[in-house]
Amino acid sequence: MTSGERKEPRVDSTLSKGLSILENLAGSQEGKGVTDLSRELGLTKSNTFRLLQTLTTLGYVQHLPDKTYAATLKAWRVGRARVENLKLRELAAAELSFLSQETGETVYLAVRENLSVVYIDKVDSQKPIRSWNAIGGTAPLHCVGTGKAILAADFDNLRDQIGVAMERYTDRTITDPATLEQDMQLTLKRGYAFDTGEFRDRILSFGAAITLPEGEPVGALGISLPDINLPGGGEERFGALVVHAARSVSDKLRAT
Repeated sequence: MTSGERKEPRVDSTLSKGLSILENLAGSQEGKGVTDLSRELGLTKSNTFRLLQTLTTLGYVQHLPDKTYAATLKAWRVGRARVENLKLRELAAAELSFLSQETGETVYLAVRENLSVVYIDKVDSQKPIRSWNAIGGTAPLHCVGTGKAILAADFDNLRDQIGVAMERYTDRTITDPATLEQDMQLTLKRGYAFDTGEFRDRILSFGAAITLPEGEPVGALGISLPDINLPGGGEERFGALVVHAARSVSDKLRAT
């Protein structure tokens, strides 16, 4: 090895195989047996079985009555603890205030919980006609601005899960997987999601994802308003504002 070459870090084979099993199960809608997992991952059945026993003992996998295995929520809880430790509320406080002052509408900070978003902070609009949702309130991932922004940023991992969970709430709700795919591509292209009244009639929302340096979404900022409050050119302006704010919070995360 020359002085200019970097030595590749050693990867523990057992840990790598165990994580590949956990990732496979976490991305599946149904439990999987030892045979299926070993075939899909290129492992021996005996090795797959031993790793599943370890993951089960540690609480990351459960053995189902039909003798298949499925991921538990423990990995999600570990990830959620990481999000909480990021102190998103503190980091995003200035951006929430900025969006509130610039738009006069209700603005939210949201994080994903399974296939929903949870609003963890907000600034209410003072307008007589306004959108409203409580801190701690939830909304489906596929039909509100913050949710769609997070979904688009992690669509490769969430596509299969969301594809079977798109309940209709209004006549504008996207329930067709192909249409959702197009909407996700558009969201990524322009940088923000736009809910055209897909969760509540005549309530619009804009959202942009807050991401870690690797691109993983950890939350989203959003603007929500009745359609009669949207001024001419408002879609482009509100979209640009929420993108700017979300990027600002993402930059803070990179600096921590």
